[in-house]
Amino acid sequence: MSDKGSSFTVGHRERLKAKFLNDKLADYELLELLLTYAIPRRDVKPLAHKLIRHFGGVYFVFTAPIEKLMECDGVGRTTAILIKLVQNLMLINHRYDAQTKKIYHNPEAFIEYIRLKLTVLDHEELHVYYLGADFTLVHEELHTRGSVDESPIYQVQILKQALNLSAKSIVLAHNHPTTSNSFSTPDIEMTHNLEIYLNMSGISLYDHFVVSGGIVHSMRELGVLNKSSSDK
Repeated sequence: MSDKGSSFTVGHRERLKAKFLNDKLADYELLELLLTYAIPRRDVKPLAHKLIRHFGGVYFVFTAPIEKLMECDGVGRTTAILIKLVQNLMLINHRYDAQTKKIYHNPEAFIEYIRLKLTVLDHEELHVYYLGADFTLVHEELHTRGSVDESPIYQVQILKQALNLSAKSIVLAHNHPTTSNSFSTPDIEMTHNLEIYLNMSGISLYDHFVVSGGIVHSMRELGVLNKSSSDK
């Protein structure tokens, strides 16, 4: 690279930093600035635009699997790790919110936490979130890992864990990796059966989310759950 090119790159990066400090960066510029820390001696603006076009937006760049990121020309292991590091830091922030704030006081943070965890998957997973009496998160776990279109629910296992944790309510979340659809008929039937089973032991099913095509759908919001079971 020529001295003139080097001077331009340094000057451009300093301008990006100044704009960041003044909260004036566009989304693609935020990604561009991040890339400068992984790729110090190259103009990364074209790469930022390329990643956004390839994955469909800045959000989907950060939620893409690391293997998919590394398939993009110009993205090496260090760059991919940095991008995924940001996603993991975001997850820590949202998990802290869920652990310290009632779920209905900050539902957006909880929904974003689920979206960040499940959007990246190329197979279906069902996660269970156990809530205490104050509706804060006390424990979470991967319940089942299924195929591309199915992940079963084991009622006895969920109830046993809820009783062990003295949980008063639970939240389910799973993903649809190959479709952009909301809840399927089997999703609704299995959820209703679990809801009835938990209610017999005094435990409520607060909500069931599905992440599909980057969108989070809520059974509670759709009015599918029994209100007597899910009311706070």
